[in-house]
Amino acid sequence: MVPDARGHVSKQGLFRGRLLWFEREPDGATDEDAYHYIEDGGIAVADGRIAWSGPWSALPDEYGGVDYIDHRPYLFMPGFVDCHIHFPQGQVVASYAGSLLEWLNTYTFVEEQKYADPDHAGRMADRFLDMLLAHGTTTAVAYGSVHKGSVDALLCAALRRNMRMVAGKVMMDRNAPEALTDTPKTGYDDTKALIAAWHGKGRVEVAVTPRFALTSTEAQMEMAGALAREHPECLVQTHLSENHVEIETVAKLFPWSKDYTDVYDHYGLLGPKTLFGHCIHQNAREMARMAESRSVAVFCPTSNLFLGSGLFSLDKMRTTEPPVRHAIATDIGGGTSWSMLRTLDEGYKVLNLQGQRYHPLRSFYQATLGNAEAIGMNDKIGKLEAGYEADFIVLDSASNPAMALRSETIATLPEELFLLQTLGDDRAVVATIVSGITAHSRGKL
Repeated sequence: MVPDARGHVSKQGLFRGRLLWFEREPDGATDEDAYHYIEDGGIAVADGRIAWSGPWSALPDEYGGVDYIDHRPYLFMPGFVDCHIHFPQGQVVASYAGSLLEWLNTYTFVEEQKYADPDHAGRMADRFLDMLLAHGTTTAVAYGSVHKGSVDALLCAALRRNMRMVAGKVMMDRNAPEALTDTPKTGYDDTKALIAAWHGKGRVEVAVTPRFALTSTEAQMEMAGALAREHPECLVQTHLSENHVEIETVAKLFPWSKDYTDVYDHYGLLGPKTLFGHCIHQNAREMARMAESRSVAVFCPTSNLFLGSGLFSLDKMRTTEPPVRHAIATDIGGGTSWSMLRTLDEGYKVLNLQGQRYHPLRSFYQATLGNAEAIGMNDKIGKLEAGYEADFIVLDSASNPAMALRSETIATLPEELFLLQTLGDDRAVVATIVSGITAHSRGKL
């Protein structure tokens, strides 16, 4: 329920501003059929869903006397979707390291041990969701720690806010501190218990989450595959081909494998519901299997740059036949920003270094409907259409002095989006609406 301008509460809310959402990935700058842009539009919300959207001039009579929240001249978009983020790593961001494994062993594994404490996990769950909402992210697919309680805490906090969230406890039974290891059986049992308790409750779901092949024995990989078979309704998330030393280590741990991707394939972990973080260094055979299985490669540009892991190639995904499905994500805390706007900016630079273009219409499609498609939720989130869940954000392309200066010369929607992508951050997020309720407003974290 949303308070109106007089403070009264009703089951419906009404918002006014400019509207933008996508129907499919734009095929270049002139593909206006791929998206809807309404210069003066409205969104009506009832019971957590969009009841109507369209031009303000076509506002249905039933809303004629309803007080509305006026966000003109700001831009409404569906909330951002983050397809790869680590819940226990909010306080690991900006930790000095030269590479992935150094960073994991020096900082991350130390920090994640704190999540054995339910009080700490509960406090950090609220901080984590606050940070997402402040940056315009309304849905995320998150890794917990190895502790079942970390996922209990995160999903409980998300449920209280009626927020769409997917999370899984990491399974890892080797190559980590003893305090952060489970066993094949406890990893399986804990994940089963989480699925039974949380999956489909409100707007939260559970993902099967073997951290990566380096930290799981063959017995645990077998258990992860069993979970994926027993729960085809669940997403699977893990890491793949992020770092050369990681790849070499996995080859030694699984000497029978053709390559890194083959390890996951062997245990039945490829498929249309599997999200593979990074996917930087795969060969042609691996790409073909990714495409054939319809697995998703998740681009994590700020993390890939910060840890010196390498440059993700979008062309490699697109030119595989059929194309490899892909997404984009912050990867907090190897990633250096909670903001999908900053993530899109770094993604643009990574691709530009390789002579690949990342037009802002494509990048904003990816951060909204494209990522919703990657996690199989594009029938629920990612559009501002009647029937969709009422998760949307309000963006200000003149939210700081540099943006205000540049915005004076902006003449087109793509130019405005590129300005948001290049110079925007959490200050550009005027408001974040979750299930029709304003869950965050600028300046209030």
